[in-house]
Amino acid sequence: MNQDKQFVDGMIVKKPKDQAPDFIKAGISFKIDEFAMWVGQWKKSNPGKEWLNIEVKESKSGKYYAEVDTWEPNKDMNGSTPPAGGYQPEVEDVPF
Repeated sequence: MNQDKQFVDGMIVKKPKDQAPDFIKAGISFKIDEFAMWVGQWKKSNPGKEWLNIEVKESKSGKYYAEVDTWEPNKDMNGSTPPAGGYQPEVEDVPF
C-alpha cells in the first residue's frame, strides 16, 4: 500500500446544507477541466488499473475532503489475490 496521501484535484467535498434531508450525506463538486486533467495523469501513472477508488474523509477541523484509496489486497506466495471477503482461515485455525 502506498503511504503517500493522494488528494483528488478538481473535486470538492462539502458537508450537506443545514436544511438538507438526513439521507444527503455530502455534496461533491467537480471543476471539470481540472478533474479531467488529474484523472488523466492518475491513469498514466497507474497503467492497467480499471478502478479509481476515492474515500471521503473528515479533517480534524471538520472539513470534508477526498483522498485516493490506495489499499490493495496482499498477494499470497503464489502471486494470486486472496478471495473476496478477506481472510480465509485454514482448517487448523478453526477453534472447534
